[in-house]
Amino acid sequence: MKERRERPPRPSLFLRFLGVVERLGNLLPHPATLFALFSVAIVVLSAVAAATGVAATHPGTGEPIRPVSLLTIEGLHRILGKMVYNFTSFAPLGTVLVAMLGIGLAESTGLIRAALKLMVTSAPRRLLTFLVVFSGVLSNMASEIGYVLLVPLAATIFLSVGRHPLAGVAAAFAGVSGGYSANLLLGTIDPLLAGISQEAARIIVPTYEVNPACNYYFMAASTFLIAFAGTWVTERWIVPRLGEYEPQDGGPSERDAACGMEGLSAAEKRGLRWALVAGLVFTGIVLWGAIPSGGFLRNPETAGLLDSPLLTSVVAFILLGALATAIAYGIGAGTIRNDNDVAKGMGKAIETLGTYIVLVFFAAQFVAYFNWSNLGLILAVKGADTLRASGLGDVPLMLAFVLLSASINLAIGSASAKWALMAPIFIPMFMLIGYTPEFVQAAYRIGDSSTNIISPMMSYFALIVALVQRYVPKAGIGTMISLMLPYTLVFLAVWALLLVAWILLGLPVGPGAGMYMPQA
Repeated sequence: MKERRERPPRPSLFLRFLGVVERLGNLLPHPATLFALFSVAIVVLSAVAAATGVAATHPGTGEPIRPVSLLTIEGLHRILGKMVYNFTSFAPLGTVLVAMLGIGLAESTGLIRAALKLMVTSAPRRLLTFLVVFSGVLSNMASEIGYVLLVPLAATIFLSVGRHPLAGVAAAFAGVSGGYSANLLLGTIDPLLAGISQEAARIIVPTYEVNPACNYYFMAASTFLIAFAGTWVTERWIVPRLGEYEPQDGGPSERDAACGMEGLSAAEKRGLRWALVAGLVFTGIVLWGAIPSGGFLRNPETAGLLDSPLLTSVVAFILLGALATAIAYGIGAGTIRNDNDVAKGMGKAIETLGTYIVLVFFAAQFVAYFNWSNLGLILAVKGADTLRASGLGDVPLMLAFVLLSASINLAIGSASAKWALMAPIFIPMFMLIGYTPEFVQAAYRIGDSSTNIISPMMSYFALIVALVQRYVPKAGIGTMISLMLPYTLVFLAVWALLLVAWILLGLPVGPGAGMYMPQA
């Protein structure tokens, strides 16, 4: 009599849904290819719209808005003649390149690595989880350093103190990726998104400017909210669910982890002291120029901080502050010996942006074509009319937008690629019903961040799965998603509540960035 084999349990409906999302997402081409295809589609759609007589009425001037066909001789000449200009004038390009020069040097000298190690390894055990999540949120100012350094480090630290290493992975990953849009410091993502928002806003107001610090108030408050929420989820759900860790197939043990946890070297400590001094001096100079009523960083005409060099030159301050502390650290730690080391460190950061530059080239063409064809403006007016007719108030409207952003994030992992697609549609649409681009961007960032940790399309998701398999060899994508899903649900809930509170209180989301467009 043959032994009857038991069928493996059927995956839940939700896991089957995520499997479909993963398979469909894997079929998508590279984001640069997507933007190239969308650019071609805009050219074709502009001709179709012009032929069918689609039109709208500008709510400000009352003038008719008609589509402009780019599938003409004049359109071809414009596409060819403006190709280089579209690329070089695309706002996010310059800001990201400049910011990365400083942050890249801070990373290459070892400053960011040493600062994260100091923050996490010196934490009392009862504060360990909070500081891991909090450090993850702060690590976002330095691009991928949180993924490649903090997440593996957190696993080792948790294991060394007798806790399950996957709890450390989950806590760090939740902070780094789930809290991607929260921070106490500005990073490369802030000028990048602001530049895209500015390009989209100029479809409606050609002179509109979006400051890289436009979401700072909301994101700074979000930092502590996400850190506490991530800590609660880890202690309440993740640690009890994982239980005791038992090494499998020769995996790392608690003794191995304890032996591998090395403190800061003498050189790193010296470098951090030098960096601290440089940071204090730089901060003192900035405060000297900003606090006095006649300070040299205030607006020379109004003596105010709004529209002052302090706020309009945020990227420059990111660069100068990062350079000052990174060079000081490098000299103190011995990782910088001459000016060649400085130049190489800055150049190394730019080398990592090759794919981003390719993406920007095609995204810039797409945004330009969308603007030239008037399709963005027509779609915005039609969409705004639909939203007005829906009768939705501020709260349900913005919560629906957050959920839309969160859903799209499951298929397109890149925050900038998604926003380059969504901003030309939603920013003009919301501007026409009275919301500022800055506020719309803040709502987008909530949805984008919250589902990063369960999205197989997120660029570092596979790296985290590989790390998990080091401790639990049989783990897979389903393991990772089920581990991180509680964070996504809690982050969406608490962040949405914070957004609702912001709306009800009418608070600005950043310096000079309110909720509503000023009345003409």
